[in-house]
Amino acid sequence: MKLPRRRFLHLAVGAAALPAASRLARADSYPSRPVHLIVGYAAGGPADIAARLIAQRLSERLGQPFVVENRAGANSNIATEAVVRAPPDGYTLLLATGSNVFNTALYDNLTFNFSNDIAPVASVMRTPGVMEVTPSFPAKTVLEFIAYAKANPGKINVASAGPGSAPHLYSELFKMMTGVDLVQVHYHGSGPALPDLMAGQVQVMFDPIASSIQYIRAGTLRALAVTTAERLAVLPDISTVGDFVPGYEASSWEGIAAPKNTPPEIIDKLNREINAGLVDPSLRERFTNLGAAVLIGSPADFSKLIADETEKWGKVIRAANIRPE
Repeated sequence: MKLPRRRFLHLAVGAAALPAASRLARADSYPSRPVHLIVGYAAGGPADIAARLIAQRLSERLGQPFVVENRAGANSNIATEAVVRAPPDGYTLLLATGSNVFNTALYDNLTFNFSNDIAPVASVMRTPGVMEVTPSFPAKTVLEFIAYAKANPGKINVASAGPGSAPHLYSELFKMMTGVDLVQVHYHGSGPALPDLMAGQVQVMFDPIASSIQYIRAGTLRALAVTTAERLAVLPDISTVGDFVPGYEASSWEGIAAPKNTPPEIIDKLNREINAGLVDPSLRERFTNLGAAVLIGSPADFSKLIADETEKWGKVIRAANIRPE
């Protein structure tokens, strides 16, 4: 039987609209059950706090619990692999961090490719670092520190939170850009390193500001500079390293990612809700109190950030021949 031309066109248009209608329906009904946000670190740290702030916001806005799960270990690789292997349906998400791009160059035997196997959803915040010294250290500025270090090569100990950690990489970037010779002393995290820094057993550290701000305010550590491109509201009188070492910038970041092939309409919905939360003054203030700056952008913006950071820190890791313990 031959259909009239008008009837044929009507059916064809209707059939073409079905996939789009299905996608819209899927986005409208998402989430219909609890969503799990996996964090690769123990509870209580800056990454965990960021995850819980975002999870609370999404729970309130989307009407389903966003449950934070801490799966610490292997420098966040355990958590990342769990999300990479999860169904791409929007119900398992990852709090992605700068460690994910560090790990790309650090580890040769990962069973996943972070850049290829995740779908960026939204950036959340950028976490700055601070170059700090023990109060008895003779240098009061970055330039004085560089001059002192060059006059005393191999005699200044710089603390790190372990090979391939943010403090380690920030200090290696500083060494590469200034030509100073600092001796790396590795600890199992910032917590064990800070008492030795305050006691003068190590002399300098490039630490995430959230870990050190209370000691800087108390005067038990002296901040020489922040590692971000701009000064920070929480330390407005402290210069940036880049003021003295042009082009230096070192900071980490947190964002939300999903398994590859997660439907784009679900990613877009999550991105809109996260960005709406980040412009809310009360939530923005919570991040500011952590010493962080909110990062608002599209999934494509977050993808570019990941690509740029992977290239930048990969060069540092290879040049310094850094290997995980």
